[in-house]
Amino acid sequence: MRNLLFALATLLPGAAQAATEIEFWHAMPGALGEEVAALARRFNASQREARVKTVYQGGYDQTYSRALAAHFSGGGPHLVQVYEAGSASLLNWKGAIRPVWQVMADAGLRLDPAGLVPGVAGAFADVSGRLLALPFNTATPILYYNKDAFRRAGLDAEKPPRTWYEMAGMLGALIDSGVTCGYVTAWPEWVLIENMSLWHKQEFATRGNGMGGADARLAFNTHLMMRFVAMLSSWARAGYFTYAGRGDEAEARFAQGECGVLTTSSAAQGHILRDAQFTVGVSQLPYFDDVPGAPGNTAVGGAGLWVFGGKRPAEYLAVARFLAYLARPEVQAQWHEKTGFLPLSRAAADLARKDGFYRRQQGQEIALHQLSAAPAPGSSGIRLGDYRWIRPVLDEELESVWARTRTPKEALDAAVHRGNALLRAFADANRVARRPPRVLLLQCTLWYRSRRGGGLIPVNTCSRDSGEIDFRPLPSGADRRLTRRVPCA
Repeated sequence: MRNLLFALATLLPGAAQAATEIEFWHAMPGALGEEVAALARRFNASQREARVKTVYQGGYDQTYSRALAAHFSGGGPHLVQVYEAGSASLLNWKGAIRPVWQVMADAGLRLDPAGLVPGVAGAFADVSGRLLALPFNTATPILYYNKDAFRRAGLDAEKPPRTWYEMAGMLGALIDSGVTCGYVTAWPEWVLIENMSLWHKQEFATRGNGMGGADARLAFNTHLMMRFVAMLSSWARAGYFTYAGRGDEAEARFAQGECGVLTTSSAAQGHILRDAQFTVGVSQLPYFDDVPGAPGNTAVGGAGLWVFGGKRPAEYLAVARFLAYLARPEVQAQWHEKTGFLPLSRAAADLARKDGFYRRQQGQEIALHQLSAAPAPGSSGIRLGDYRWIRPVLDEELESVWARTRTPKEALDAAVHRGNALLRAFADANRVARRPPRVLLLQCTLWYRSRRGGGLIPVNTCSRDSGEIDFRPLPSGADRRLTRRVPCA
C-alpha cells in the first residue's frame, strides 16, 4: 500500500446515472493552466461518476473575490485555488468553505497523515493536523549559485555557503574576482523575513503565527531578525548584496550571469537551468548555526485547493473523488516533475526519485529536505488576516533599509506596527463579515488617517456596488485606503 492512501470505503448504490459535474476555478494562465486542464481530463477519463470542469478566473485576487461573490450569490464553484496569503481571510467567512478532511471523511475516504511532507501539509492544516485545503502548487526558497564564477574566484564550486557567516567570505571573493553583484534575492519579504523566521524557529506572529486564532499579532521584530537585516544592510553598502525588486526580477539577473548567488523559489529551478549559460549549483537556504535548534522548516508559498460550502452531497462526493485522484502518488509525482511544484506525499517524492528527477533538478530534493522536519510549535506556516496587504508593508520597510532612510530596528518595528494596524482593522471589519449575507455584497473602503505619533485611525465609508473587489497596492504616505468587500447585513 502506498504511504498516502485514499481508499474508497463506500460507493453510491443504484443504477448507472449521469456523471456529477463540479467546477474547479483556478488562477494559472498559460502552460500551467494547460497542465491543470490536463489533470482534469485525465481524471474525467479514468472514471464515469464525476466530471471536472476547469475555469481560469484570472490572478489569485480575482479568483478569490469572484469565488466569494458567486458563493454568496447562491452559486459558484465547488473547488477554488486560493493562495496561502488568503487562507485566513477565506476561513473568516462563515460557511464559505468545507474543510477537505471533512469532505473526505463524509465520502468514506481516508488520508494517512504519516505519508505527507510535514512542511507542505502543515501550511494548509488546522492545529490538529487535519487538512483544511489540499496543497496544490507549493514551493519554498533555496539557494542557487554560479559554479563557474565560484571557480574563477578561487572558491570550491562543490561547497556552497552553508551558513550566513560562510556566505560573507565567499561574496567577498566573488566581488574581488570581478563579479558586480554578489548576492541577490527574489521575493525579499518572503525569503528574508517569513522564511528566515521559521527556518530559525523564531516567532513571526503570536498565536502560532496565526494558526491558532484570528487575534494574532506580528512579532518578527526579534533580535535575530534585526541582526540579520543589519548584516544585509552592511552587505549592501559593501556591494555584497544587491536589491533587485519585490518580485522575481532577481532571477533574470542571476541567469544572465550578473549575480553570483541567488535565493528564490524552488519552483524556479527549471527555467533557471534552461536560461543560464553557466553551471548552476543549488543548496539549502543558509542559516545561523549559533541559533539553538536551527534549522527547522522553511515556509511554503503557493496555493491550495479549497472546497466551497453549500453544495449537494452528490457534488461533495464528486469533489472527494477528484481530490483522491489528485493525491495519488503517481499523479502527484507527474505534477511535481512537470511544474516544479512540491509533492504532497513522500510516496510521490519516492516515485520522482526513482524516475531520476532529483538528478536532473537537485534543488527539488533540497526543498523537500527543508520541509521534512516535524514542525515545531508555530513553524507550520503563517496564517494572518488580510496578509496580502501586510506583505507590501514589509517590502516597503525593507526598502527603507536599503535606501538608508531607516535603521533595521526602525524598519522592523514600523513593519510590525503598521501590519498590526491592518490586522486590527481586519478583525473589526469582519465582526460584521462573518454574518451570512442576504442579497448583495457591500464594498467597504477603509481609510486610515495618521494620528500624531504615527498611529492610524480607521474610518469606514461604504457603498453598495456589484463590481469586483479592487486589490490595488497601498501607496506610501499619510493617508491609506483599503477596499474590502463584506456581506450586507
